[in-house]
Amino acid sequence: MTSDGALPDVRQLDEAKRHLGIDHLLLQVHDASFPCDPDEEFGRGTPYSRAADRLYGFARQQGFDGIQLGPQGMTGRGQMSPYEATLFSRNPHNLPLARLAAEGLLDPAFVDACRRRIAAAPTPTPLALVETIFDEAVDRITERADDALRDQARAFLSVHRRWLVPDALYGALCREHGSGWWGTWHESSPQGAFDQRLFRPEPGEEDRAAARLTELAARHAVEIEHYAVIQWLLTVEQRRLRSRLAELGLTLFADLQVGLAPQDVWSHRSAFLADYLLGAPPSRTNPEGQPWGFTVLDPRQYGSEQSPGPVASFVRARLDRVLEECDGIRIDHPHGWIDPWVYRADTADPLEAVQHGARLFSSPDAAEHPALAGWAIARADQLDRDVEPHADRRVGGLDDAQVEAYGRLFSLIVERLQAHGRPRTSIACEVLSTMPYPVQRVLDRFHLGRFRVTSRLKLDDPTDVYRIEHARPADWIMLGTHDTATVWQHAQEWIRAGLAPDWTRYLASLAPGGRVVGPAPSPDGTAGALVASLFTAMLASEARNVSVFFADLFGMTERYNRPGTTNAENWRLRVPADFEAQYEARRRSGSVLDVPRCLAAASRQGAEQDPSSRSSGPL
Repeated sequence: MTSDGALPDVRQLDEAKRHLGIDHLLLQVHDASFPCDPDEEFGRGTPYSRAADRLYGFARQQGFDGIQLGPQGMTGRGQMSPYEATLFSRNPHNLPLARLAAEGLLDPAFVDACRRRIAAAPTPTPLALVETIFDEAVDRITERADDALRDQARAFLSVHRRWLVPDALYGALCREHGSGWWGTWHESSPQGAFDQRLFRPEPGEEDRAAARLTELAARHAVEIEHYAVIQWLLTVEQRRLRSRLAELGLTLFADLQVGLAPQDVWSHRSAFLADYLLGAPPSRTNPEGQPWGFTVLDPRQYGSEQSPGPVASFVRARLDRVLEECDGIRIDHPHGWIDPWVYRADTADPLEAVQHGARLFSSPDAAEHPALAGWAIARADQLDRDVEPHADRRVGGLDDAQVEAYGRLFSLIVERLQAHGRPRTSIACEVLSTMPYPVQRVLDRFHLGRFRVTSRLKLDDPTDVYRIEHARPADWIMLGTHDTATVWQHAQEWIRAGLAPDWTRYLASLAPGGRVVGPAPSPDGTAGALVASLFTAMLASEARNVSVFFADLFGMTERYNRPGTTNAENWRLRVPADFEAQYEARRRSGSVLDVPRCLAAASRQGAEQDPSSRSSGPL
């Protein structure tokens, strides 16, 4: 900020980032968390609202140069987590209903009635009401679609038929077999059992499966076309968004989630193992482990570079779909692409199963998992038997050929990025507290870094991976993530526990001459100065990539998501419609993240040290 409280020129902020060696400063906001003005409020946010457009301009003025979205797929009925959403189809709940009414695709009277229903509902808006309103809106949009729009949708369908048709048919088959999940269709009839394996027919069933798909496509042709209309409209919105961001000088990052929606599992069954699931082993973040229940790509189906198998085809299709309308990607749980922690799918207690799981490619002789021996890349003599199977140093001494084998899917990701003209630096890898040796070697091969979540660092452990001094140029450094408490909640807890002086000493130790970076925590116990000092130290670190979750920017203490729990509040936190006024009022009291002020403080510190130290290391 200048002395009169005005924002510096964006060019000054960009120059400060160049001086600090910062390549990316991203603001992370998931689709449902975007603000909406009162006349476009329908119970959840959308990145295509007018208020969202104001947020983009606000973010640019704050010094951000990119927007990090979450997964944008369709969630199941009653589900809010975007990390179990469809991989190819976008979420119709993002449709900007008010603007579509202004453009003639919806009856304004219908939109007004929906707005009144939302206004009369409790807060947060019941998810069932949101789903009902958007279901009705989708039906009305497709009814009013004119010939020009239908022609555009048909052209879109001809290009993307491989995923559009199965996704459209999935709903029709759920209705036909009386179940919203393909896994129980067999309970309805023999036809339901066959439809379960429609995309992985048994030997000798291939012709019957092809005939069934042809028959379904013909019978549901109108429904498929209507589905394509909605997906085309969402694609148009996404293209408009990326164009608008480019005008502002903002890049757009997508989120490559590791979990799949049921329709993706059903339509790509040939690419997945049937008897193992993906989860997370016990860790610092989740000491008990997490039985996610996600599918695992089948190593037998990778194929070769000359003859790609179902896995390679699936991964390429995913990447091409994601990279059509974005500039970079956040890779959710890279371990799942390199050496997944897997557990038996047929165990009655999933938590017990995941606790006794194993690494897919690092288990040459696991007694509980003899089936994994055939896929092992690590040899038995490369295992440290004195540590747990999930420990970071369980595997060691890999040669280059083994690293290449571990990184086969990552090579595909990098290949598709390059094919779309995206640099390697446009990848953010969500490696948190654990980094098994094979994962480390693969990331090193591609000169990629990890996440450094500074609000989770341990002051009493000099070796802790989240400490700022351990950040390297390729890393992504952040205050928190969508799965953690906000930094403001942490800071209040630190102050209540009497830890503010310890934090002050730690942050001072990072600065030239031992001076605290930015102002010290204020004597009246507010958290603002402590957060500002922490963020300033992050900006001055060696990491060239910085990410800020929206709740940390706006000084929120409410939690966005508590992993492993399901309740009405999870995934519902949003940027308020009047965020500009709220931010300015709270900025004066030091209770929001003042990014320009922190950039200025970090630049002053940077002037006191060797500027070449920031750019060292591979990129």
